Amino acid sequence: MKEIRLSKLVSIGVAAIFLSMCVPPEDNENNEDAAFEAYLDSLREVRCPRLMSSAAEYYKNRDWPSTIRVYRELVDLGCDRDDPEEIYQYYAIAHEYLGQFDSSEFVLVKGLQLLPNNVQLRKRLVYAYSKQGKTELQISELIRLNDLVPDDIQIKMDLAELYGLQELYEDQIDILQDILDIDPANEKAQSEIAIVYEMTGKDPLDVYRERFRTNQNNVSYGIDLADRLLLNDEPYEAINILKKVIKVDNSSKLAYRKLGQAYFMADQLDEASGAYEELFKLNPRDVQIAIKICDVNTAGQNYAKALRWADKLISMDKNNGEAYGRKGNVYYKSFQDCRTPVISLDDRIVATFAFNNFNKAEKLNYKSFNSSKSWLKENEVLFTRAQWFMLDDNVKNQGYVTVRSECYNWVQEKLKKDPKW
Repeated sequence: MKEIRLSKLVSIGVAAIFLSMCVPPEDNENNEDAAFEAYLDSLREVRCPRLMSSAAEYYKNRDWPSTIRVYRELVDLGCDRDDPEEIYQYYAIAHEYLGQFDSSEFVLVKGLQLLPNNVQLRKRLVYAYSKQGKTELQISELIRLNDLVPDDIQIKMDLAELYGLQELYEDQIDILQDILDIDPANEKAQSEIAIVYEMTGKDPLDVYRERFRTNQNNVSYGIDLADRLLLNDEPYEAINILKKVIKVDNSSKLAYRKLGQAYFMADQLDEASGAYEELFKLNPRDVQIAIKICDVNTAGQNYAKALRWADKLISMDKNNGEAYGRKGNVYYKSFQDCRTPVISLDDRIVATFAFNNFNKAEKLNYKSFNSSKSWLKENEVLFTRAQWFMLDDNVKNQGYVTVRSECYNWVQEKLKKDPKW
């Protein structure tokens, strides 16, 4: 019995020893881990400041390979725990200076695992993507940034530009509208959204209206809006806009020119003439403005004023064939308006004034009114020797004839006898 009991005791002892060998020494291992971590902390406490100082010095001296080497060591040592934004940002920038944008991307992605909402690191990542032509990733990153800082207009502008380059015009319009919601007076966004509207076949008028409404002192915006309105056949609104522009800048030649155009389109010819006359005051040597005033008054049957401006044209340049052509046209249009069913002497006198001026224009190589000149001759409406022969002797003795009818009461010119008669 004693032997059996002894044998059991031995077995139990062996089992206890075996079990004690298989169970891990938890406390010891924990202690070892804590000791190793304490060692690393003490190492970091000494090494991290030194490495950070070295990195800053290398960065300052633009020694990019050394900067990268030190930042890599900082990350490997775990020094990025204390100031991850600075480490990963300058680590990435060093790669950028060497043109290593894929490495910069790798660094920034790693940094963003520690700081997922860091705006600066994400902006640098956008840049890295752009340099590598990774447009889709660039757009995705800008969308994240837009969510993080929704009031950052530059991020939205960059995103809008990328949308435009990718022909994602609806998205571009949406983001530009977001900008205008934040800053209604943002000139760049207003211009861009108007351009996109045009490209997509949408009416940009509302954009131009809002742009001018929020920038009433910006003359160019008012003129742009007036231009659009005129193209859209809305001269009355254009007139109101241009009046506002001129109140801001009464020396704007373009505003007066557009105002004259708007009045002409609205069939307000007296007002159109007035606008062009104001423009002429600003530029009194511009022959084309004087021609426009003459034409407007001719169209409005204000022949007396039209003739004065035609004469002014001739006084400005006696060798300008167009000036004589315009004067001839004043007489020609009035003849067509006033002529009687049976051509009167007054009709013939005015027709001859027109013909003579067309002739002078042609001799000066201006032939735009040659068809009108030919019509007068072919239809035998000119004052000729036959009409002179039929005149009263008292009139003949004057050596000239003048008009007397009411319709031509503005004509002061005398038709002198042709020496051949």
